[in-house]
Amino acid sequence: MQRILVIGSPGAGKSTLARRLSERLDLPLIHLDREYFGPGWTMPPRPEWRERVSALAARPAWVMDGNYASTFDIRVPRATAVVWLDLPRWRCALSVLWRVAKNYGRVRPDLGPDCAEKFDLSFMRWIWSYPRTMRPKTARMLERLRPDQRVFVLRSRSDIPALEANLTHVKEAA
Repeated sequence: MQRILVIGSPGAGKSTLARRLSERLDLPLIHLDREYFGPGWTMPPRPEWRERVSALAARPAWVMDGNYASTFDIRVPRATAVVWLDLPRWRCALSVLWRVAKNYGRVRPDLGPDCAEKFDLSFMRWIWSYPRTMRPKTARMLERLRPDQRVFVLRSRSDIPALEANLTHVKEAA
């Protein structure tokens, strides 16, 4: 378990879980939102972004959080484990609303420089549409994993402690 990919809807808790796994397993942490967004929420051109993701995924060890399905073809083959936070959309939407209220106007450590937290209605729509638009793509991607890749599908935050214990046990046995 040297490269763990944490995916799921915005607001599912990817960044928090990735940070906890990184600390617990002593693996480098990569927040894709931090890598993607430049100052003031600027976005890189697609070729530049894919090149950056290729370099990140090529590293020998990591816990990487972020969906960015357009780069699954780069990241998934390198992952030794994929954790999918498949939480209900209402839970994700509430989490984002709480996050915005708590951090409004501040830059979170999992985001790029000068990317102050804000409310974005189109982002909320994206969260609400995630089960219809992204869930089927993610499920198909997971069906195509190699036998040597582990997958963990968490449907509730209450599943997280068991995952952490499982991954720690695997690390200690190695």
